[in-house]
Amino acid sequence: MKEKVIIYQVFTRLYGNRNTTRQENGTIEENGCGKMADFTPEVLEGMARMGISHMWYTGIIRHATVTDYTAYGIPRQHSAVVKGKAGSPYAITDYYDIDPDLAMDVNQRMPEFEQLVARTHEAGLKVIIDFVPNHVARQYHSVCKPAGVKDLGEDDRSDCGFDPVNNNFYYCPGQRFMPSFDLYHGEQEPYVEEPAKATGNDRFDNAPGRNDWYETVKLNYGVDYYAGCVGHFEPIPNTWKKMTDILLFWASKGIDGFRCDMAEMVPADFWAYATTIVKRKYKDVVFVGEVYNPNEYRHYIASGFDWLYDKVGMYDTMRNVICHQAPTSAISGAWQQTDDIRDHMLYFLENHDEQRIASDFFAADAMKGVPAMIASLLMQQNPFMLYAGEEYGEHGMDKEGFSGNDGRTTIFDYWSIDTLCRAAENKLTAKEKQLFDIHKRVMQIARKEKAVRDGVFFDLMYVNPQLERQYVFLRKAGKDLLLVAVNFDDYAVAIDVIIPAHAFDYLKIEEGVYPTVDLLTKEKEDTELKRDGSIRLTMDARGGYVLKMKV
Repeated sequence: MKEKVIIYQVFTRLYGNRNTTRQENGTIEENGCGKMADFTPEVLEGMARMGISHMWYTGIIRHATVTDYTAYGIPRQHSAVVKGKAGSPYAITDYYDIDPDLAMDVNQRMPEFEQLVARTHEAGLKVIIDFVPNHVARQYHSVCKPAGVKDLGEDDRSDCGFDPVNNNFYYCPGQRFMPSFDLYHGEQEPYVEEPAKATGNDRFDNAPGRNDWYETVKLNYGVDYYAGCVGHFEPIPNTWKKMTDILLFWASKGIDGFRCDMAEMVPADFWAYATTIVKRKYKDVVFVGEVYNPNEYRHYIASGFDWLYDKVGMYDTMRNVICHQAPTSAISGAWQQTDDIRDHMLYFLENHDEQRIASDFFAADAMKGVPAMIASLLMQQNPFMLYAGEEYGEHGMDKEGFSGNDGRTTIFDYWSIDTLCRAAENKLTAKEKQLFDIHKRVMQIARKEKAVRDGVFFDLMYVNPQLERQYVFLRKAGKDLLLVAVNFDDYAVAIDVIIPAHAFDYLKIEEGVYPTVDLLTKEKEDTELKRDGSIRLTMDARGGYVLKMKV
């Protein structure tokens, strides 16, 4: 039986933190920090009941932070090259270590992670963690690497800007790191890096700015950026081997997938090499790619990726429809662009990079995202991702520190998420409870209904051009037929949905009157299906129908 994949992205540092001090730029002592232990069997079983299939634990691997763990043998990071007090989870300082912030006992942080994996599996869920292949923290130094493993950069020739085989980093020989900001950052001594290394967002000079990924350095996969991005992949670059070994290390811990950060900034040739090796030993491990260039989608899928972010297509389209900047017919255009690879496209409405639906920068009301959520979950067989707090309408309007008030939940600061704290204490508002209930119902429908998991999709918009704020489609598997209709308008509407004769032929539907149940409300009535006939639907503002019948 095919599974409908629903990924729950959770920023591990934030999820279980119940400290509501929320001091701007606060330390871990002031604002607290969530732990891996917060994901108890009860919490994880609740996720499974909600309809989640995969837990993406964001920020597991040790990354740069200003919190001092030198008492545990962990190198300290200079605050000038750390974003925020907690630091970015994408500035890795040791690929073989666990973030000590997340442990109840720092000395037992790896066993605690292994226990988290075991608890997650016992709840019937799968585990995804981040793999950050493009860049590392400026002060990367592994203290937990296995015996015999050489550190990144350990054998580099820093007098050579680019070495296709041996160097793990790119260098600016003879130039000190001189960014356009203070290198003291409140410390007694400045941060010194000489020669400067290239910065993670493809800055190959020694002077990145505040808007660059200045806390990171670019990894060398054999691409000569100094000579027009020529690839040197024979012999195999040293970085390829080291990064593949890191993937194998984490796969050996029992994780089920990797969400690969900025995957398209790493050559597809590397991914073909690495995914082949990993899947040869761990055949069920999945790779999720953060790829934003549609012209490269098929290239990266052919290189071993199972799922790719559908950001510039479906996400951007849904956002425009929610904000009344595009008609619902644009949704049809979005899925048609990737129809040949549809099962590989990961739909989402929120993640750590994007603004919260409820934020003032997006829709200012989480309920406006409900029709997009229903459509995104039910229209195809492909995976869907939910960001922790989205199910309650988290606003993302806090001014946490480095992150600032930008409509996103911070990934740089010690903080706690308001809706998650109140949900844990059963103090949600009526509207938040309603939002959670509709998310839960739709996810359970997506997971349980064969027509969603295995069924054929039939878009009805081409015969319903009168619909500019509603989206309608059919799903069918065997005798099960679903008619899904959603209303993006802010007021109730009555619409007539035409079912064309072609749908009857394509889906093998017989005309007739069929007992029907709305899976969202459990209300029952009879529905008459006629070739080129219409069905009258009255929908609430931002509401929808999921009508099921046996045909």
